[in-house]
Amino acid sequence: MKIPHDPLTFEEHFKEDDKGPLSNEGYMPYLNRYILDKVQEDFDVLEFYRMCWTLCYKKNIHPHRLIISDADAFKVWCIFNFLSEDKYPLVIVFEEVEYFLRKLTEAMGIGWCEEKFTDYRMQHSAKSCLTVWELIELVGVIYFSNDVDRQILSMSINEVFSELILDILKQGYMMKKGHKRKNWMERWFVLRPTSLTYYVCEDLTEKKGDIVLDQSCCVESLLDKDGKKCLFIIKCLDKSFEISASDKKKKQEWIQAIQTCIQLLRLGLLSPHREARLRRRELRQKQQLDEQHLTERMKNLQAANEAKQRQLEDMRLKMEEAKAKAELEELRRKKKQSDLQDRYRLDLEREKMVRQEMEEQMAQKSSELDQYLQRVRELEDMYHRLQEALEDERQAKQDEEAMRKLQARLLEEEAAKRTELEQIYLKQKRTLTQTEAEKEELMAEQLAKERELQAASQQLDRLEKERQGALEQYQEVSRKLERAANKTKTWKDKVAKHEGLVRLIQPGRINSFTLLAVRVCRELTPTMAFCRSEVKKQCFSLWLTSVCAVWFRS
Repeated sequence: MKIPHDPLTFEEHFKEDDKGPLSNEGYMPYLNRYILDKVQEDFDVLEFYRMCWTLCYKKNIHPHRLIISDADAFKVWCIFNFLSEDKYPLVIVFEEVEYFLRKLTEAMGIGWCEEKFTDYRMQHSAKSCLTVWELIELVGVIYFSNDVDRQILSMSINEVFSELILDILKQGYMMKKGHKRKNWMERWFVLRPTSLTYYVCEDLTEKKGDIVLDQSCCVESLLDKDGKKCLFIIKCLDKSFEISASDKKKKQEWIQAIQTCIQLLRLGLLSPHREARLRRRELRQKQQLDEQHLTERMKNLQAANEAKQRQLEDMRLKMEEAKAKAELEELRRKKKQSDLQDRYRLDLEREKMVRQEMEEQMAQKSSELDQYLQRVRELEDMYHRLQEALEDERQAKQDEEAMRKLQARLLEEEAAKRTELEQIYLKQKRTLTQTEAEKEELMAEQLAKERELQAASQQLDRLEKERQGALEQYQEVSRKLERAANKTKTWKDKVAKHEGLVRLIQPGRINSFTLLAVRVCRELTPTMAFCRSEVKKQCFSLWLTSVCAVWFRS
């Protein structure tokens, strides 16, 4: 606790209690007067609680029976100290026990069971309060059974401990803008009634700073800027702090919580939980006073005489105690004066030694300073060389970047040409495919034409044979006609000789010439069957008609 121990005062205070155990009446005044009243502002109350817990818990609880760990039991012990009544020995009333259990079940996410707590209170109706060990047993053994998840119970106890004991109203990660470098860093923020503390991470091991809240502070919302959203600012007298929350809901919760703390400071109130505890305590005290008022009025009438006698006796005892205390205070004053003189003498000797050491250190520091300045000059030279090397490297990177861009452009042109060649190749491939298809069609058409030409050649040969046959028949018919003509001429000569003139053939009269023509026609008519061509048939018919006409005329 950073308080110097005074063994003389300790022995002087307890000189009358050497026999038997130490009483509360002797220990509590010494604790309050010589220890607790001397604590400084940097006093860590949790360390004091942990020391007291270490001294007393091993003989009062049995860890194997509890479903909570020793650390959780210590937190319940601290909560008991916060909610207990301001009298010794410390006890906690059932109203505060109910308040604690309600907070715990709410943190665990389970509903409050009124009947279960009422049954427990009825079982302990003989007393109106619990000790710290009974409260730990209630939480760790009785009220929560073994089927409760121990991790959830531990987390809930830690949450209630942070809220009631550490006065942590809200905590979480946010981004904070720096004052010197103007960069944004993620910090773990913890809001208490009088300050907003930020750490590196949530284990609270490395503290980075405090934002002290007072009546002049204010918190305002900001518009989004510099790529940051959900911004708000805390304005204090000497500086302002820009903070970015994760979303709009978190931003509004933080602004509301900080405004609540500032409002409580302006009203001169403590933290919300302490104010609520004081109000509950005042309400209980008022109820107790109302209940005791009637009882006390009856007792006051009966104990009036006894009170007067006790007052007289108390006055006598107080006078004796005042006298003894005055003597004791005088002895303490003398002892303290001698101690102060010895202490001052020792301090003077210590200061002389310290002064000598400081002079030696100053000489040593001056030599170190010269070395340091030499080192600084060397580092400056090295810095200039490094800057030149960095400039060369930057130029090389620029050249490399230009070369890379040129290569990229060449690659793009090559890719474009390659794409064009691929399109040409595909076009040629399609053309070849089309040409092959046309070639196959031409081949098929050529084969068909060859077949047709062959068939036409065969037909032409057959027609040539028919023409030869028809020609032969024509020659035979010509010879027959020639013979017939010769015969006709012979008949003409014969007739001319016999009749001496040529008579016209009369219609309806059949002579020898007519019979001859009919006979010739009958002989030549079958010849036309061999003339399959219409042209040949027509030529032959004209020829035959001419011959017949000549005959008829003759």
